[in-house]
Order: sequence, then structure tokens, then C-alpha cells
Amino acid sequence: MIPLRDNIPSSRPPYINYSLIALTVLVFFLEMATGPHLQKIIQALGFVPGRFLKELWDGFEPLPNVFLPLVTSIFLHAGWLHLLGNLWFLYIFGDNVEDALGHKRYLLLYLASGLGANLIYLLFSPFSPVPLVGASGAVAGVMGAYFFLFPGARILTLVPIFFFPTFWELPAYIFLGFWFVLQFLFGTFSTVGRAAGPGGVAWWAHVGGFLVGVLLLHLLAPQRVRTPFRRA
Repeated sequence: MIPLRDNIPSSRPPYINYSLIALTVLVFFLEMATGPHLQKIIQALGFVPGRFLKELWDGFEPLPNVFLPLVTSIFLHAGWLHLLGNLWFLYIFGDNVEDALGHKRYLLLYLASGLGANLIYLLFSPFSPVPLVGASGAVAGVMGAYFFLFPGARILTLVPIFFFPTFWELPAYIFLGFWFVLQFLFGTFSTVGRAAGPGGVAWWAHVGGFLVGVLLLHLLAPQRVRTPFRRA
């Protein structure tokens, strides 16, 4: 399912959301410009659970260097489809969450969701040598906040059925709830089947980011926006 638009207008320009999108695109072009050194960049700035735990245990590496990939990995992407998928979801859902929280709180929610998603992924793959990259966890946090802020919003959704595109207008709680359940199920299957190999999808990072976003929404949101907006 691909969201095309929602029916909730923003009351102010989403400067932070646009800036995050622009920064992530810029970082991607810089990645592409590294050419043959790209894999070294991904290895150095991506979040590698096994390396993270080893460096913490050994204590030889300065702590800022150990924790830096938790943040830098959020802005790296493995390819065009990975980049465009994440940024499209951020474009659809981020403006309204920023509108509700304000610019500073929204930025904090985005970054903290990405960081929290990486740490939750660490719980399920503590010894993985594969770099985790992408904004998926941070974007999932934005989606978790949207789920509670705008459950009654209408999401125009592209749903391919047997290779034929169909368009459905779904309530946000159904679209995002279905998305979350899928991530949880795929995460469970990948854990049981040990299918999270190189080039795979970090499903638990998506689940973790969504839940962190929900938690942060209730911690950060002003009292006036803690009650869901039920707009049709």
C-alpha cells in the first residue's frame, strides 16, 4: 500500500520536515559521490550492532565515536528505492505531526525515534556485523505519532491488486495499524526463521521506531494536542 495524500491541511509551513528531507537527499548524493569508497562510508557511519557492543565492552574507543553511528545511520540509504520510500512517507505524514508538536519538538521526536529504533533493533540482532542504515525507524516514529494524533484522517492509498492499481480512501488508523501489524509479523518471522541477513529489512527497527514515536508523542506534546484530532 502506498499513501498518496491525506486530508489534513497544515496551518504553518513544515520547515523541519522539508529540511530533513533536503538534508537526507543531500547526504545520499554525497554517498553516491564517494564511488568505490561507498562501502567504507556505510561501514563507518552505519549502525553495526556487533561492533557497537564490542566497542562498548572494550572501552578503547571514545564514547562519542561509539554512539555517533546511532545518529548518522539515520541519514544514510542503501539505494534510490530505499531513499524515496522513506522520504515519501515522511512527506505525507511529517507535516501534520510537526504542525501539532511545533518545530523543535518534532525534530526531537524524529531523531529520538531513529535512535530508539536502532537500539531496539540491537536487542533482536545484538551480534550482527551488517550495517543498519536508513530513516525508516525515524519515519516510523512520525507515523506512530500521526496514528494517535489523526486517527480519523483519510489517506488516499494506492493498492495494487493482481498488478492492477486501485485507489482506496482509508482512515489513518486502518492504514497505519495495518502497516504496524505487517512490520510486527515480518519481524517475528525474520526472528524465528533467522531471515534478517545482508540486504534484508530491519523490521524490528520499524516496530521500535513506531512505538518510540507513540511514547514520545505523549511525553512531548502540549496538553492541547494530546487528544486525537478526529477529522473526517
